[in-house]
Amino acid sequence: MRHQKKTVKLGRTAEHRKSLLANQVCSLIEHQRIKTTLAKAKAVRPLAEKMVTLGKKGSLHARRTALSVLRQKDAVKKLFDDIAPRSADRKGGYTRIVKLGARKSDSAPVAFIEWVDAPVVVEEPVTEEIGKSKKKAPKNLAEAAAAEKPARKSKKTAASSEKAEKPAE
Repeated sequence: MRHQKKTVKLGRTAEHRKSLLANQVCSLIEHQRIKTTLAKAKAVRPLAEKMVTLGKKGSLHARRTALSVLRQKDAVKKLFDDIAPRSADRKGGYTRIVKLGARKSDSAPVAFIEWVDAPVVVEEPVTEEIGKSKKKAPKNLAEAAAAEKPARKSKKTAASSEKAEKPAE
């Protein structure tokens, strides 16, 4: 029986699991929202909540404790300076898990984990000016680079064009 065995092992050793969860929390701090499997999101939630509680304390001891768990100075700084003050009036429940359904490749259940007090980012559509020609936006970096660079002549066409321009002696 699994009575009082709370740790979800995620198919990893203890060291690997500890690193994975710390990296997930750091990514959550940095990006405000991460997409991961449901099992990992449920495992990340308690650690993220504990880190916010440490951030709300704000003491040097709390900062050093958070640094020993997360091992990234910039994440700890952002946690204590930005995320913890936003959650100062909240007594718990700093994160939310939003289920997204099954991943196409392996049918694993996927979810977003995000901060409840995260600022809402609204993306406005880009409007084009009337006088400019309407071109489709490139789908990837290769198309964007191809659109910016002028077409190069191949070596054969460059050599033949030089011969044609050169007057016969």
